[in-house]
Amino acid sequence: MGYHVIKMPDIGEGIAEVELIAWQVQIGGKVVEDQVIAEVMTDKAMVEIPSPVAGTVVSFGGQPGQMMAVGSELIRLEVDGPGNVGSGTEAPEPAKAAPAAAAPLPPPVVVEPVKPAAPAPQPASPPVAREYPETAPRALAPGEKPLASPAVRKRAWDLGIELRFVPGSGPAGRILHSDLDAYLQSPRRAASVAASGYAKRTGEQQIQVMGLRRKIAQKMQTSWSRIPHITYVEEIDVTEVEGLRAQLNARWGKERGKLTLLPLLARAVILALREFPQMNARFDDEANIVTRYEGVQLGIATQSDVGLSVPVIAHAEALDLWQTAAEISRLATAVRNGKATREELSGSTITISSLGPIGGIVSTPIINHPEVAIIGVNRIIERPAFRDGQVVARKLMNLSSSFDHRIIDGMEAAEFVQAIRRLLETPALLFVE
Repeated sequence: MGYHVIKMPDIGEGIAEVELIAWQVQIGGKVVEDQVIAEVMTDKAMVEIPSPVAGTVVSFGGQPGQMMAVGSELIRLEVDGPGNVGSGTEAPEPAKAAPAAAAPLPPPVVVEPVKPAAPAPQPASPPVAREYPETAPRALAPGEKPLASPAVRKRAWDLGIELRFVPGSGPAGRILHSDLDAYLQSPRRAASVAASGYAKRTGEQQIQVMGLRRKIAQKMQTSWSRIPHITYVEEIDVTEVEGLRAQLNARWGKERGKLTLLPLLARAVILALREFPQMNARFDDEANIVTRYEGVQLGIATQSDVGLSVPVIAHAEALDLWQTAAEISRLATAVRNGKATREELSGSTITISSLGPIGGIVSTPIINHPEVAIIGVNRIIERPAFRDGQVVARKLMNLSSSFDHRIIDGMEAAEFVQAIRRLLETPALLFVE
C-alpha cells in the first residue's frame, strides 16, 4: 500500500490559484478512476477535478472557500502499490482524519460550577397542568388590559407571549407566573404566537461568501471603484416593435422558435454601434489604451441560482434574429446548469442587462469591467400617451444605460441611446443595411 497525492492541476490561461468550492468525496471514502473529487472556481467558471487513480481518501489539502495555488496538494489517497509519496509503511505527511493511537491526550479540563442567575419570582408550587378550551379567550372591553404584575408582564414579553391569550388563575383572573408556565406547555401556545406575529426572533445566520458569489462581489467592486459611471435613462415607445414581434412569432414561431424583445434590442444595439464604434470597446486603464472592436461580442447578463454571469454571444453582428434568440437561450441554459465554459463567459465588448417583467422603471446598471458601456432594460408598461393630439394606449419601456465617463462623454452617451430608440420605434430600420 502507498499514498498518492493529487495536486491542484494547471487549468490554463495563466491561472495561478483557484477557489475550492466543494468536495465530492469524504474522508475514508472510496474513489474510482476519473471520479470527480472536487469543484473549484476560476475567475470565470466552475471546474470539476477528476481523480487519475483509484483509492481511499486519507486527507484533504484545503476546505471549501479556501484559495489554493496551482501545484499545491489537493487531496491524498491510499492506493494499492507504492503510490507517488512512499510505501504504506511510511506515515503520510498530513495527518489522517482519525488521530494516531499514540497521540497524546489533551489535559483534562476542569469546569468550575457556574452560579445560576437569579430567577424571576416563581410560586413555590410546581406548574399546574391545565386543559385550555379551544375557543378564543374572553374578549376584553375597550381599554381593558389583562391583569398581571409588572414582573409577569416583562417575562411574557421576553417569551413572546400575548397575555390576552393566557387564562389567569389568580384573584379576578390575574395572570400568575404559574399560568405562563402552564401556557408554555399548552397546544394553544403555538397557535397564539402564530396569530400574534410579534414574537421575539433572536436567530441569526452566517453565510460565507464564496464561489461565484465572491467572484461577483470582486467584479462589482472593481467595476464600481475603477469606473466613473454616467447613467442615462430614456423612455422608448415599443408598441410598433412589439407588434412586429407578435407578427413574426405568428408567422415563424413554430418553425424557428418564439422571439422575445431581447433579440430585437440586440439587433438595434448592433446597428447603433456602427454609428458609435467607441461604445464597442474595452479600456485598459493601467496601460491607458482603449481598444475598439469591429465584431460585437455581446454580453447578456444572466441570473442563475448561484448568482449573475455574463455569457457572450460571439460575433453577434453575424446572426439573424432567430439565431440570436437561439444563442441567448443556449447560453442561459448553460449558465443555469453550471455548464458554461470559460470561453463562453469571457471577452464581451458591450453588455445588455435585462430583468424582464420585474425590470422596474429605472435602474443603474454597473459596467462589466473593462467594457465602457452597458444597456439596461426596464419593464414594458402600457400607459396612455399623446399621439397626433389623441390620447392612446402605448407600450412604453425605459432604457437605463451606463457609460465609462473617462471614455464616453455625456453627449455621446445620449446620442447612442437615441440611435437605439429610433431603431426600436421604427422597427423596419432594423432590416435596412
